Amino acid sequence: MLNKERMINEILHIGLYDLVLQDVQQIVGKEQVSKEELEEVLKNNPQILRDYMQTNVEYNLSNIHLKNIDTSTLDASVKDRAEKINKNLDTMREIEKYTLDFEQSSTLVLIFSLEFFILFSVQYFIVLLDLAKWQWWIYAFFSLSIVGAWWYAKKEEKKYKINSAKYHKLYDETIKEIEALEKEGHIKKKELYIEESDEHI
Repeated sequence: MLNKERMINEILHIGLYDLVLQDVQQIVGKEQVSKEELEEVLKNNPQILRDYMQTNVEYNLSNIHLKNIDTSTLDASVKDRAEKINKNLDTMREIEKYTLDFEQSSTLVLIFSLEFFILFSVQYFIVLLDLAKWQWWIYAFFSLSIVGAWWYAKKEEKKYKINSAKYHKLYDETIKEIEALEKEGHIKKKELYIEESDEHI
């Protein structure tokens, strides 16, 4: 559901994708990369496409470059199908963050950061506040926090797997339905493309 023209423009001109562009420059072997060269790199190097998509998700930008279908202009016979596509697109935008690998997600970073803060606090209470006689209780609390963090991480990892599978299932269904409506002459996919993001800084 990516708009290829938009993607190429963003990689070449938006600073957020500088790391992706650097990889492209390395593959091409020069600093100034043309649209045609980038298009060729994207075709032959799926990792570049994955890096672009991952960058978007990490920065809460969508890889769904399609707007919802305006059902008011459609025949009544296909309105239900178009509304289902719109519902799928909305759901996919909501759960898109779960398409990241859990190991690379901000959720896991947050868990580790919290545990580091707790460890720092444990040391603070024991050493600076002279609570050595309570240290075993404090360490016990820290141990419990590790167990809690592990349990929460496993729960979140499961949520990532479930929502990622749901996203990919909806993606396949939605693409097929959009292609079917286009083939039947009810919509033009090109007209649904969102040309640029208003969320880039």
